[in-house]
Amino acid sequence: MKPRVAITEGDPAGIGPEIARRVASDPRITAVCEPMLYGAPDGRFSHGVLSGEAGRASYEAVLRAVSDAQSGIVDAMVTAPINKEAWSLAGIPWKGHTDLLAHLTGADHVAMMFHSEVLRVVLATVHIPLADVPRTLTAASLQATIQLTSRELPRFGVARPRIALAGLNPHAGEHGLMGREDQEVLAPSVAVCRAQGIDVAGPFPGDTVFVRARRGEFDVVIACYHDQGLIPVKLLAFGEGVNVTLALPIVRTSVDHGTAFDIAGRGVADSNSMLSAVLLAARLSGRSAETLRIRG
Repeated sequence: MKPRVAITEGDPAGIGPEIARRVASDPRITAVCEPMLYGAPDGRFSHGVLSGEAGRASYEAVLRAVSDAQSGIVDAMVTAPINKEAWSLAGIPWKGHTDLLAHLTGADHVAMMFHSEVLRVVLATVHIPLADVPRTLTAASLQATIQLTSRELPRFGVARPRIALAGLNPHAGEHGLMGREDQEVLAPSVAVCRAQGIDVAGPFPGDTVFVRARRGEFDVVIACYHDQGLIPVKLLAFGEGVNVTLALPIVRTSVDHGTAFDIAGRGVADSNSMLSAVLLAARLSGRSAETLRIRG
């Protein structure tokens, strides 16, 4: 039986509805899963117009999809992009899908991974101001992220993941000359996880570690903050990458781009990332033929 995959259409004023509907009818998708769309009724929202009403509609679609995933009506969910400002205008306290999904499913610690054929990146912190990163990046949270990355990567065909940790400061702190976090928080966290049998190394300078991973030295890089990780993965695989929330009790993938209000409704939005996200969700659901071939 093919897995049922919920596809939320995201902000109805953005490109989400068009890419979700295009992919849901794609023969490459219907061959491996049964897509189910979750979105707002047509005609209620204007393309490219930011509003709290649109934010509320996208939020409610996520709630319905999560509920169906938890009850077993669907086997996985894929999310089109929401607009964080629209959520704020709607009075929604969550800054994005990741925080909301962790809350709804009761997950203690989750992580955002961007998955592509050329590079995988896990974020140790997500949607917080850059000034807050050093105090947020504690030994406990960093060790938890390293541990869950090691635990989750086998689902993606990496039996024993080789993990690299990117440094927080330039040159990974240069032995304390450019900041002490790498020496006092990051390096000890790596040592603790290595003692647990995890193949992790670092911290390495952020300006070279992604090159080393791209050349095959590491299977995944853990980045300290949002842009440190997303700039290299989007440079190498924009439009092909998939955002995966690790350590949720349900399968959730997403696209690697935003709502693109400037081109919404014009029919020119690239749906390749959504296509990749649905295919990966079907595979991770454990019910697709592709998954059985991989595990067998």
